[in-house]
Amino acid sequence: MNEQKIRVGITHGDINGIGYEVILKTLSDNRINEFCVPVIYGSSRIASYYRKLISSMENFSLNSINNASDIHPKRVNIINCATDDLRVEPGKPTEEAARAALRALEMAVSDLKSGKIDVMLTAPFNKHTMQSDKFNFPGHTEYLSSAFGVQNHLMLLISDTMRIGVATGHVPLSEVPKYLSKAHILDKLELLNRTLICDFMIRRPRIAVLGLNPHAGDCGLLGKEEEDVIIPVITEANKKNILAFGPYPADGFFGAISYRRFDAILAMYHDQGLVPFKALSFDSGVNYTAGLPFVRTSPAHGVGYDITGADKASPDSFRMALFTACDIFNNRKRYAELHANAMKPANVEKQLS
Repeated sequence: MNEQKIRVGITHGDINGIGYEVILKTLSDNRINEFCVPVIYGSSRIASYYRKLISSMENFSLNSINNASDIHPKRVNIINCATDDLRVEPGKPTEEAARAALRALEMAVSDLKSGKIDVMLTAPFNKHTMQSDKFNFPGHTEYLSSAFGVQNHLMLLISDTMRIGVATGHVPLSEVPKYLSKAHILDKLELLNRTLICDFMIRRPRIAVLGLNPHAGDCGLLGKEEEDVIIPVITEANKKNILAFGPYPADGFFGAISYRRFDAILAMYHDQGLVPFKALSFDSGVNYTAGLPFVRTSPAHGVGYDITGADKASPDSFRMALFTACDIFNNRKRYAELHANAMKPANVEKQLS
């Protein structure tokens, strides 16, 4: 196998959603195989079912394999990890589909840990039907963090116009304030800063921090979190050489397009960050889990039951998630190489002289 080609593990997600449609539409472009080796964790039978529903799918086939050791470097590979009697019910959430999604995820995680694939790209699943004695997590992010023993992670949404992370992820809005300790926000800021440097090769990233309350608290009139927590955290981050600014009132910040002046934004809660992001980048946005020891991306949309099987799903977000995963993988390698060279004796002496 050509070692320069990145092995991309793709989990099929909810088989009754638009996952297969966006996967197949993306991978039908032969140019994808020039820089990566796609490996779908799913079902060749179900892939064939959805391929027949897509009008543009001509002269496209999958290389069915038993495990990742049999990957063909010039083909789109699929590892069958679903039973032959698995029923496809487009647009319908079922426990059977959830079990199939979890099985694909478990196999991909196992292959990541053993080094058989390099990055992971996850198609969306239904968070409600996924809940079971084997899966008790709000989503992919928390499951993967647990599987790899990672405490500090960050949901980071990426588009051509912005990168926005959320200090609190999948938690009820009523519980957000209790999570926003100084230590918690500082952890997220440090992780975001490190991610921008190592994964996006931004040497001195500028980070905007949003306030929690309307008008960023209005000097304590509308809430104390900014004065008591967020402003002291920004001051501490600055002392650590992190270029953090704010806190900014969210409405004015996005209304004035101020996000263009920053490399990333840290929002305080899920919808504060995701609503403006999806309003601007729904069809092409990417969800990236920062802080993991491997690269994991996903499209920014959900299962799309309402359009499943209708050949209406846009592959743009999934395609961008694939490109982003490969870009970050290469950036990590480049960053590691640059710092390895910097620590060589001759280079260290040059820096000290």
